[in-house]
Amino acid sequence: MKKLKIGIIGVGRLGYEHACNIANRVPGSELVAIADANFDRAKQVAEELGVTAVYNDPKDLCADPNVEAVAIITNTASHVEMIKIAMDAGKHVFCEKPLADTVEKCKEAEAIIAAHPELTFMLGFMRRYDHSYQVAKKKMENGDIGDVILVRCYSQDPISIIEGTLEYAPRSGGQFIDMSIHDFDLIRWLTGSEVKELWATGGCYEFKQYKDWDDGDNVSGLMKMENDAMAFFFAGRAAAHGSHVETEIVGTRGTLRIASVPTDSLVEVMSQHGVCRECYQDFITRWHDAYITEIEEFCDCVATGRKATPGVIDGTQSTKIAFRCKESFLTDKKLTLE
Repeated sequence: MKKLKIGIIGVGRLGYEHACNIANRVPGSELVAIADANFDRAKQVAEELGVTAVYNDPKDLCADPNVEAVAIITNTASHVEMIKIAMDAGKHVFCEKPLADTVEKCKEAEAIIAAHPELTFMLGFMRRYDHSYQVAKKKMENGDIGDVILVRCYSQDPISIIEGTLEYAPRSGGQFIDMSIHDFDLIRWLTGSEVKELWATGGCYEFKQYKDWDDGDNVSGLMKMENDAMAFFFAGRAAAHGSHVETEIVGTRGTLRIASVPTDSLVEVMSQHGVCRECYQDFITRWHDAYITEIEEFCDCVATGRKATPGVIDGTQSTKIAFRCKESFLTDKKLTLE
């Protein structure tokens, strides 16, 4: 089996996860180059993973003739620039979410990708490739729960990582674009429809500094889809029990519920504190297998010429929803999706 030769741009926390997966866990891929603005970090990861091509400048990585595809795991503001550099160099692209930090940049990305129809582009909404979500989607396609009435999404980060969360918050783009955007993608994917109306609310319940960033530490919202399905989402930054992502799909003939208890195993601990199940304490552990599966899918799409999903339009639509939710949150108004 021919392996897809991938270069990665960005080897921070999530980039390192992807780099390890490409190098060691995805049979159809080979990690052949690494670039990072922190050149010492790039060299450190390259030495660990046995990669000889190491760059400080992403342009140099994309110009490497040994690189066939590029994984972009950089800050959101740089994504579109990186996509252009890579695709203009003739490389297939896998890009982490969100697509961009503005809707205007998303449109730029659409034009760049449309100009290179011979190349594969895939966006990293990894929840679609989690085994449980794929099982649920298949049951929906089989008609097991009838027509969708409501999709309910919870996304909560653990309070155990709050220091890092607060440090990143001023440049994250906020709850809606950084965190809830995963749920917006799921809502579109699970309902098979676009958002028609939305209303978002929330506040600074525990960490008042979020107000300085026109954001909330806990936010929620209601949506009405074009096919009349309803959706509800909630995003929080300080869950005492751990990293908690839960989704429920209520249909006319049944209900599917994914990860109502976000446990990392089937072990129950019985002690003087009662009976409990331990929960994931970080998102990378929770989605480890999904990160692998999405890169497997990317490699297969390149090999077979299949269109990869999620694609650039998914990125644009989820970003539109995120910014309209932010506007609704700040104005306390129900809005349509323009």
